[in-house]
Amino acid sequence: MSSSVRSIVIALVAVVAISGAAAPALGSTAAQTAQQSPGSCDYVSLYDETIGSVVSIQTDAGIGSGYVYETGDNGSAIVVTNAHVVGESDDVMVQFTRGESVMGTVVGRDAGTDLAAVRVDDRPDYVEALPTTESQPQHGTPVAALGNPFGLEGTITQGIVSGLNRSLPTQRGVPIPDTVQTDAAISSGNSGGPLVNCQGEVVGVNAAGIAAPSAENIGFAISHRIVEQVVPELVQDGEFDQPYLGIGVAEVTPAIAEANDLNQTTGVYVGSVAEDGPAAGVLQGAEELAVVDDERVPVGGDVIVGVEGQEVRGMEDLSSILLTETEPGQNVSITVVRDGERQNVTVTAGERPAPTER
Repeated sequence: MSSSVRSIVIALVAVVAISGAAAPALGSTAAQTAQQSPGSCDYVSLYDETIGSVVSIQTDAGIGSGYVYETGDNGSAIVVTNAHVVGESDDVMVQFTRGESVMGTVVGRDAGTDLAAVRVDDRPDYVEALPTTESQPQHGTPVAALGNPFGLEGTITQGIVSGLNRSLPTQRGVPIPDTVQTDAAISSGNSGGPLVNCQGEVVGVNAAGIAAPSAENIGFAISHRIVEQVVPELVQDGEFDQPYLGIGVAEVTPAIAEANDLNQTTGVYVGSVAEDGPAAGVLQGAEELAVVDDERVPVGGDVIVGVEGQEVRGMEDLSSILLTETEPGQNVSITVVRDGERQNVTVTAGERPAPTER
């Protein structure tokens, strides 16, 4: 294969959920209506019911937010925040909304999903864990972002779910999939705080906000599905094992579709396969380059159109499914279009190499 065929190595994450079962839908029509109707959300009551579980995370590098994810009988608690909030710190100061400050120990962090877990041993009596939603939010679901933007403690901003299954770019180069987009204002210092629905359930962990002069705020939160998969592993093992396929991929553009005689521009094109990677000998990368409308495009690679029985329309789908449905060592069923025909292949996912090993 020509070295000019662009390769973007995918290193995606997933882990088995605690229950091992799919998340059920909300159990009542009333709850669904409350989730979907912005006018039905009582933000005053929502704030009163949830703010006691929101904390400030303080390190030598600055201040962020977090929330109580789990409580123990002995007064302990697990606080969830962003990995970039705790940085490389082993210990952080956790401050509760009524002013109590305790030292917390970082028990696990994962840069790939930007999540971290902090253990505290002396939580105040009034502090409870915030529940995680059991259903996927819908477009238009009213939500609130809680945290400490610019160090302003106990702040709430309101909005709706603007988009789902977004890919959030990271400094590591591998985007976080399955993130929730919201127009609730998320500013510096909000990172690590919860994005909650009107029932006070966490639908995501605030991770980034964008404010453009000509547009309203656009914020992103790491989805509840990722939180429920990653955090238990961080608490138990201190790290999160991320599966690795060892493939370079690209969106199926019209030029790639034309060069490969594809009848549609959906799916994910496999441009390259690492020689010693998990997909070697199973998935097929590009064999040559062709010129379409003065553009050099790869020819001969597989097009991934399904994973584990779920449709893959683009890279967001591929990333999200691998993140939430697979783990290292698992045999992953992949549906590809090869030489014009659909076929199923099986790849045993590996564990993502450390960045220095790539």
